Amino acid sequence: MKVSEILQVKGNILFTITPDTPMKDAVSFMEEKDIGSLIVMEFGDLVGMLTFREVIRAIHKNGGALGDGTVRKYMDDHPMTVTPETEVNEVRRMMLEKHSRYLPVMDAKTLMGVISFYDVARAVLEAQSFENKMLKAYIRDWPVEDEKES
Repeated sequence: MKVSEILQVKGNILFTITPDTPMKDAVSFMEEKDIGSLIVMEFGDLVGMLTFREVIRAIHKNGGALGDGTVRKYMDDHPMTVTPETEVNEVRRMMLEKHSRYLPVMDAKTLMGVISFYDVARAVLEAQSFENKMLKAYIRDWPVEDEKES
């Protein structure tokens, strides 16, 4: 299974912000849309990513308050990315090794979407469930040997 298959199921709603967006506005937007990440774009290019991890770091650095900084100050300015052709097992490995919950999907310089750890887990579970059903059907339809031949 490839990342492109996950994106097909997930749909193509994508939320982006600019690096000069105040953190307060970014966090409000994340809460309003019930999302855990925002892609940071500037002049049509991916320049970073803001997730709850960066929000928590901002709150910690500001003594328990969000502060008046912009997204640029706190964003991950080198997020790992994947392509639509990346295999899901590779995505799982990347997410586990780097503790990443969200990965932008890039096709050359074009942002195609974002996949989350949840999206990957759901896709793997659905694939395993389908495979399980197929194996059970195969076993159920297994030809029975005639006892006289034994």
